[in-house]
Amino acid sequence: MTRARAPRSRTAAPRVPILRTRPRPAALSVLILATLLLAVTGCAQRSSTTPPGVLNVGQISNSLAFFPLFVAEQKGYFAEEGVKLGERPRLGTGAKVAAALKSGSIDLGAGVMTDALNLARIDDKGRLVANLVDRYYVDVVVGASFTGATPSDPLDQRIRALRGKKIGITGPGSGTEALVTYLFAKTGMNSATDSELVNLGSTAAAALGALKAGRVDALAFFQPIAQQATAAGIGVRFISPAAGDVPGLERTSHGVVFTTQRIIDKKPEEVAAFQNALGRAQRFIHQADTAEIIRLLGVYLKGIDPKALTELPALMRSEIPESIGFPRSSFDAAIAFHRTTGLVKHLPSYEQIVPPALRANAT
Repeated sequence: MTRARAPRSRTAAPRVPILRTRPRPAALSVLILATLLLAVTGCAQRSSTTPPGVLNVGQISNSLAFFPLFVAEQKGYFAEEGVKLGERPRLGTGAKVAAALKSGSIDLGAGVMTDALNLARIDDKGRLVANLVDRYYVDVVVGASFTGATPSDPLDQRIRALRGKKIGITGPGSGTEALVTYLFAKTGMNSATDSELVNLGSTAAAALGALKAGRVDALAFFQPIAQQATAAGIGVRFISPAAGDVPGLERTSHGVVFTTQRIIDKKPEEVAAFQNALGRAQRFIHQADTAEIIRLLGVYLKGIDPKALTELPALMRSEIPESIGFPRSSFDAAIAFHRTTGLVKHLPSYEQIVPPALRANAT
């Protein structure tokens, strides 16, 4: 098959013309980090700008990983534990979450492990705060007219069927790009030259619209994108690490909350209260009546097709841990994944980035 000549886009939305550039994954990672460093020049040592008792929390989007934050708000857990959440911006990409954290405009960032590791690379005081999802919760979804392989074919065949295709991701340096990079590397391909990655942002509706219109052939996107595509009749789940499709990613720390040691030192009581509230929310997700979880999800995922909601409670209970700690095995799996992708260099150790209180089954 002829290789695609425009593997990587710089589009902010699917209707903007795709730039015909071909940066390598490692070079792109350096570029992202350089952009982050420029964004925080002059404020690298800034700490929290919020008053006592308040935490600003920025997150990428309203994906399933951040549902525990919503539950903790709705159930009043944050207030009961003694912390008030201030601004809650949805920042679209992990790089923006990290930049906002470094600038002091937010105290905690809700993103993926890729974001936390990238922050730790340029700031040795980067720290993890909570484990939100202990599986890689990005799915590859293909359109209804996709050919070359089916979801029941062997994994290698499915990956090779993506060669030369336009694949929608949230953005460069993201966990969605990382999955495509990892899958292609497993079969000896290079996503930078053997596919065309199209940056769609973090809005599920825009991604689904691009798939339906044929602007992309496939999506690598956060859950519940597969459920939404199936309910709308425009696509099917093709590869799902969380479902056990990808050996080595059965259990891996992925959705996380992270910060810096400076914030922890300045606001220890607020951070501890946040962690207690989040732990309560994660236990609630496992223990609450399924109908109540579906009701809350319907509010959280505004506009989602009701048909897509039915399988989400069981899905979340298999992926969201009941405690916020980081098992050593899950952390090591995440490190191995990022070493393979090459998107994060100089990976931190477990002891460096995971505070002692969060080291679950560390030995």
